[in-house]
Amino acid sequence: MEIYLVGGCVRDQLLGLETKDRDWVVVGASPEEMLKQDYRQVGKDFPVFLHPETNEEYALARTERKTAPGYSGFSFHAAADVTLEEDLIRRDLTINAIAQSDNGDLIDPFNGQADLKEKILRHVSPAFVEDPVRILRVARFAARFADLGFTIADETQKLMAEMVNNGEVDSLVPERVWQETIRALTENTPARYFEVLRDCGALTILFPEIDRLWGVPQPEKHHPEIDTGVHTMMVLTQAAKLSSNPKVRFAALVHDLGKGTTAKSKWPKHIAHESRGVPLVNALCNRYKIPNDYRELALIVTEYHLHYHRAKELKNSTFLKTLEAIDAFRRPDRFELFLLACEADSRGRTGYENNSFEQPEIYRKVFNAAKSLNAKKLVAQGLKGKEIKDELAKQRIIAIKKAREN
Repeated sequence: MEIYLVGGCVRDQLLGLETKDRDWVVVGASPEEMLKQDYRQVGKDFPVFLHPETNEEYALARTERKTAPGYSGFSFHAAADVTLEEDLIRRDLTINAIAQSDNGDLIDPFNGQADLKEKILRHVSPAFVEDPVRILRVARFAARFADLGFTIADETQKLMAEMVNNGEVDSLVPERVWQETIRALTENTPARYFEVLRDCGALTILFPEIDRLWGVPQPEKHHPEIDTGVHTMMVLTQAAKLSSNPKVRFAALVHDLGKGTTAKSKWPKHIAHESRGVPLVNALCNRYKIPNDYRELALIVTEYHLHYHRAKELKNSTFLKTLEAIDAFRRPDRFELFLLACEADSRGRTGYENNSFEQPEIYRKVFNAAKSLNAKKLVAQGLKGKEIKDELAKQRIIAIKKAREN
């Protein structure tokens, strides 16, 4: 029975990055032997065990065989006769197929160390094509390591495109797509995830609402980058710089989906693209069963980001209606996330990336003035029902007016 450290922990150690979870593979052991040593078995598809003291995962070395389309169509063989190299060859990328023995020796049968040095994401074997999730994983690793200069090997890029053409991506279940996507949104360069998916043709299948933004022009006066797809990736990049919150990043990603439905005869203008984007965001969230807190922020950013940009032009009454519509008085924390996503939209344009904008200050000043007034005093004055609502709105509009004049 031999135990090896494998996967991401070994990779990150070699890159000089902080290591988090440690994964282990056990060679030359049976499930019965693991149980005798007080390991606790988990997992239904193949034997994975939790260490009795550390709770870290120990998986028996295994091989796998493709039995049906999709990422779940595999049969697994885990037994004492499976070698370490047989286990490593089933992994996705060479940089993830390095093992380390208990004395620190590295076992690297697929030259993962060389690819780490050359900063290349390369598939381990032709079996890569059997699991469509690997396309998402490569895109996610590209997003994680983009700032380190990693690129995807040409042969891996070609293989991913072939998988898309062969329909493998069609079998991905929504939950798994969202699982990889949300992880990608937390990476250092989340825009790279969507660019990689676009390059291999998977974006048009998984996120057609986003894919069709490329080639859609915007007015050059406001958008020197012109292309809406380029703008969207720039906004996502700025959102990643402004906030580590994936909800902000998701809202930034989908805020302009409505521009993809503008008739070509109307280009480069996109009148009412905000309201046209709302059902598209809802449909995307329904398709991937995206949590409601992501959906809610994305919807208000989609519908009201132009109200944010026009802060200096809005009527005082419209300002109040906007604050009420985004539920700022009850959800002040989400109001701040709204401002971040909208600021990313301002900065996500060529030449504007490092600019400062006055809209956040205006919105916060107006919001603080309006929220200082509430219904308690009006109730004490004997007002009821609609009278309270109307009087509170009247007072808040006055407060907004004063705040904007100061």
